[in-house]
Amino acid sequence: MQPLLQTKRMPGNKYNSSPLTPRTRLERLLRERELRKNRSFLQNEGEPDFFASESFLNASESWGPIDEEEFAGTRSSTDNGERLEGRCKQRLLVVANRLPVSAVRRGEDSWQLEISVGGLVSALLGVREFEARWIGWAGVNVPDEIGQKALTKALAEKRCIPVFLDEETVHQYYNGYCNNMLWPLFHYLGLPQEDRLATTRSFQSQFDAYKRANQMFAKVVNNIYEEGDVVWCHDYHLMFLPQCLKEYNNNMKVGWFLHTPFPSSEIHRTLPSRTELLRSVLAADLVGFHTYDYARHFVSACTRILGLEGTPEGVEDQGRLTRVAAFPIGIDSDRFVRALELPQVQDHINELKERFAGRKVMLGVDRLDMIKGIPQKILAFEKFLEENPSWRDKVVLIQIAVPTRTDVPEYQKLTSQVHEIVGRINGRYGTLTTVPIHHLDRSLDFHALCALYAITDVALVTSLRDGMNLVSYEFVACQGSKKGVLILSEFAGAAQSLGAGAILVNPWNITEVASSIGYALNMPADEREKRHLHNFMHVTTHTSQEWAATFVSELNDTIVEAQIRTRQVPPSLPIKGAVDSYLQSNNRLLILGFNATLTAPVDFLGRRGGQIREMEPKLHPDLKEPLKRLCDDPMTTVVVLSGSDRNVLDDLHIQNFGEYNMWLAAENGMFLRLTTGEWMTTMPENLNMDWVDSVKHVFEYFTERTPRSHFEVRETSLVWNYKYADLEFGRLQARDILQHLWSGPISNASVDVVQGGRSVEVRAVGVTKGAAIDRILGEIVRHKGLKTPIDYVLCIGHFLQKDEDIYTFFEPELPFESPAGPRANAADHLRRSSISQIPQAKSGPKVRFRKQRSLSSIERKVSNYLTGGIWRPAMRDRMTLNEGSSVLDLRGENYFSCTVSRKRSNARYFLGSSGDVVTLLNELAECPQSN
Repeated sequence: MQPLLQTKRMPGNKYNSSPLTPRTRLERLLRERELRKNRSFLQNEGEPDFFASESFLNASESWGPIDEEEFAGTRSSTDNGERLEGRCKQRLLVVANRLPVSAVRRGEDSWQLEISVGGLVSALLGVREFEARWIGWAGVNVPDEIGQKALTKALAEKRCIPVFLDEETVHQYYNGYCNNMLWPLFHYLGLPQEDRLATTRSFQSQFDAYKRANQMFAKVVNNIYEEGDVVWCHDYHLMFLPQCLKEYNNNMKVGWFLHTPFPSSEIHRTLPSRTELLRSVLAADLVGFHTYDYARHFVSACTRILGLEGTPEGVEDQGRLTRVAAFPIGIDSDRFVRALELPQVQDHINELKERFAGRKVMLGVDRLDMIKGIPQKILAFEKFLEENPSWRDKVVLIQIAVPTRTDVPEYQKLTSQVHEIVGRINGRYGTLTTVPIHHLDRSLDFHALCALYAITDVALVTSLRDGMNLVSYEFVACQGSKKGVLILSEFAGAAQSLGAGAILVNPWNITEVASSIGYALNMPADEREKRHLHNFMHVTTHTSQEWAATFVSELNDTIVEAQIRTRQVPPSLPIKGAVDSYLQSNNRLLILGFNATLTAPVDFLGRRGGQIREMEPKLHPDLKEPLKRLCDDPMTTVVVLSGSDRNVLDDLHIQNFGEYNMWLAAENGMFLRLTTGEWMTTMPENLNMDWVDSVKHVFEYFTERTPRSHFEVRETSLVWNYKYADLEFGRLQARDILQHLWSGPISNASVDVVQGGRSVEVRAVGVTKGAAIDRILGEIVRHKGLKTPIDYVLCIGHFLQKDEDIYTFFEPELPFESPAGPRANAADHLRRSSISQIPQAKSGPKVRFRKQRSLSSIERKVSNYLTGGIWRPAMRDRMTLNEGSSVLDLRGENYFSCTVSRKRSNARYFLGSSGDVVTLLNELAECPQSN
């Protein structure tokens, strides 16, 4: 999809001059929705005939016929207006654990295929503007090459591409990790408890198989991928897939959707592989869930477990945004409405009405599963009969329980439990002619199910935890004449959509559910109709087709926005260019940050507790040798520039920098020393520190009320840090701190408030790295007695946004007199010349440049500075009359500013991590030293 960059309007008045190109996401989505409606109106053929089951490609409550020609996509699209304006359809690669077909082998090279339709199939077959391809496991083991080729050919006719998994992988990946680990955890059932040791020992092999299976899926997708395709991954079986796909091709459009609940962060953090799975899902461009609650839990997990930034749009990681949103799925409501007019359905309706004449019908349709709350439902019905004797021969509960996983002991135990409860209630309240509960351990065909929905007075959905539960939607769609009542568990995702028209209950509260049954059976007709119309309007407008089209449209829109956002992210540093310029230069300046730049990476392993290793940052072990060689080069000056207190740098000097000939700059450059010298100050003399005590009191208060937070008193600033505290709570406290500060202590003070990722800093105005660098350069020139100007600058750091003025400090400016031509060419000329006595580089053009901006010049000694709010004499204070800008003879192509980690920045380039810094400095150190 092409980026929409401009807005064009058709001639006309203000009422008909609508923009052809949407300017916002909302405009775009509204327009696409109208286009979909118009295309649907133009279609002459009927809607596809398939069934939207309750669960996604799992065992469903019923199966319906499907138009195989429509499924295979063989019908002409030119007859119904699908190829508008001559455009080709965008390909949609749908990747799911199972293909929507069942394969049965009939010979060595012959296969019989049967379409098995689930909710996702129903959703995507109605989306006409995309050309869908299905990728997944066919559900059978095909070890021989002949069988694989034959099955691949047969599936190709249905637009399906198989992923061939061997039996051991299926057992470990699907039965093991997916069904034994992820599915119970996501439904709040917890991890397996029977044999903890055995579980721990088998977990790693299951997770390895899970990753291996996901990589096999990714390989198949990559083989058929074409530029412009949209890849839509589905469900917890494929959480590792987005990352695998992005490793193949970072430009793939990848979306991931979860069809189950996503648990709260406190539940998800118990999973041993929590960090890997979260980061893998975050590789997708768009992550979708059925409800806002699930999306909120996912963002919270990324915040609390990974320490990332959660935003209203999604999750941000070093400038890259993964959009997270809720997309409630629906059903093909028209199919159910039309089915009620079919003769076979009408026959079923008449038969059921006669069978249950004079009795109210209550209905439950569920898979026989622990999360469906079937025992709770039946016990609530029993309590209702106990408390309402007059209803005992006037109401019947029909419970359809479709068996699943019959070979699993837990499911066998559940089956026995349900049968025992049903038998006890029927024995207690039944008569020779009637029983209160009709329990069926099997599914019904589509027509029988529609008829049952139509004659039901009260539908009872008591899921203990459910991703969506589309049975409630199907019931509403079939209630056009009856207008029955829906009792719905608040723990089902459908409660977010149908809650206003349904009676919401807590299925664990048997008394509450029994009371709701009585209320529903006695509800006045006008209230029933009002509730039904509310639900019916939602079910018929929020269809499965609209859900799929909206998700893919949002994914395309997210890609466009990501492309725009990427323009604000600096490109990767061209290491070869930086090294070549370094070789050709005569006098080099390297300015390096410390934390997250020169330090060894910290392995969080998902832990959020106090990290002692973070408190004692150490130089990356692979940097010791190259840094030593760079510092020994007489024509290379190395400055380590940090925001930390100089006492911290003293400790670092002892542990890390004692053997190097370099400069250390503390507190954003306000204090400076050679590794062989003493501290001197570069602070302006008019630095006002009267605000320190009042801010210190505020920080003390918030440190007491925020566990694991702390604050530091520096000589030019105060910093409150909450990197070890609970991240969400820390951010709330940080907002409170800002309100307290601006309303009182600093309302009239000359200070800057700087918010870091997990800190709040108050510093005097003028205390920035960019403000100090001019004076630092002056001191370096005075000390070294430079005879040639600096003609190469490399500035690398993970700096706060406030301190990124250091990047712009070195940017070449336009000359006063420049030849005609583009600004970009002029900006690449010499750095400003000087009024100093240092000679110009011979290669530099004779052009007069603007003087470097300097926030202040030190005209006399600064003899005192503040430490912890107390004035005392300095160890060694020194002034300089040199202005650092005067020593620069810098061409644009010889200046390299780099932010460490991808983010929006004033730097020209970015480096991904301290490992990339190691690579760069190693390359520079390999260059021959100057004489």
